Amino acid sequence: MLLQQLMIAAVGLVDKVIAGSLPGEIVVPALDGIGVGTYVGWFTGIAFAGLGVGGQAIIARAMGGGTRQDARAALGQSVTLGLLWGALVGLAMAGLVRPLAWVSDLSAEATHHCTTYVTTIAWSMPFCGLMTIGSMCLHGAGETARPSWISIGVNVVNVVSSWLLSGVDLRAGGGVLANPVPLDPAAWGVWGIAAGTALSYVVGGVATLVVMRRGVKDLRLEWRDLGLSRHMSWRITRVGVPNFLEGLAMWGSSLFLMGFIGSVSRGAGQGQPAAGLVGAHMITVQWEAFSFLPGFAMGIAAGALAGQYLGAGNPRMARRAIWTCTLIGMAIMGAMGVLFMTGGTWLTRVISTEPVHLEEVPRTLFACGAVQVFFALGMTLRQGLRGVGDTRWIFLITVGSIYLVRLPLAWLLGVHLGQGLAGIWWGLSLELVVRGLLFLWRFRMPGWERLRV
Repeated sequence: MLLQQLMIAAVGLVDKVIAGSLPGEIVVPALDGIGVGTYVGWFTGIAFAGLGVGGQAIIARAMGGGTRQDARAALGQSVTLGLLWGALVGLAMAGLVRPLAWVSDLSAEATHHCTTYVTTIAWSMPFCGLMTIGSMCLHGAGETARPSWISIGVNVVNVVSSWLLSGVDLRAGGGVLANPVPLDPAAWGVWGIAAGTALSYVVGGVATLVVMRRGVKDLRLEWRDLGLSRHMSWRITRVGVPNFLEGLAMWGSSLFLMGFIGSVSRGAGQGQPAAGLVGAHMITVQWEAFSFLPGFAMGIAAGALAGQYLGAGNPRMARRAIWTCTLIGMAIMGAMGVLFMTGGTWLTRVISTEPVHLEEVPRTLFACGAVQVFFALGMTLRQGLRGVGDTRWIFLITVGSIYLVRLPLAWLLGVHLGQGLAGIWWGLSLELVVRGLLFLWRFRMPGWERLRV
């Protein structure tokens, strides 16, 4: 699962690396546009994770308790709901992109690139939902190898197709890798990057469906289980809705955050948006993903193992599984934090050599690197508790911490005290310390071991 999560992060990194090789006159607005487009893309992950967590929790309990029919029914319902939900999410993406660009105070050119990027990817959302939710269901059954191989294939397709369809000549190692497809990158670049990503999601969705139909570990997708079942759909939804609302609250806080960045940008530009700050923020987020996704992966492992142990009536081993995965996540993310604090300039140059990015990104990476151990504590415990169905407490802790600590701190340090983008990131980082300690408190309480899903 660690490999799978790293591959998921690599899709976004590849898109930004290719965009960083666009012609000089459009590279900054393109990166700003794709950066805001990434926020819309996060909405898809939040939307799909709600259903995926419900399916994963039920399948894990069923596999641990030996009730295979429940596991197969949950898998079939998750697939059907995922396809329907994916279509709705695609429509929502197309509707959200322009309001988010307005909140972020993007220039007209950056808004155009943002709209192109998001609406192109939106067409692939049913396949992305199938891939994401299907993978989480397979995790509940203890199958992690095949989803990771699929994620590698998705990356290969994304790298090749996004590069070819963009018409961009990649700058690498001081040289240039010429694109064999004769397309004008100024006209086709952002669309080609998005089209390649959409194609990779289609491939991933089809591959996940094939794996589920062939079956893994006594779990196999049967066509008869795809018809909507009121009882099983409700079980999945009951577990998943708090998770979806939690994610929606997190995503909504991003709107405020982008507004803060827009305010800082206008201040830097003396009343006009200063190009590059959104791109700098998203470059930082992209690298941060390579640290928190290992914690996320360890949390998924913790939830799958703990769910199976609870299904088998062994809460002691469920608690041990979550804590062991948490320690591993803290070690990995702590090491990444050291890299962020010492190698910010080099990491920035991998994506962009624009002066505004080289000035801002190392400072923001230092802020997030300093709290990676606490980030890992919260991330892994959150995913582990989520995997056993403790989604209500996860919702309360996350929403309370974000809206009572995260946003006020980011505004105070970044906007009110005039510390700019780095100040905003220090506010975000300090809140992660608070949230990690709150999840540790919940983990030490005994209530989650008695939950029914």
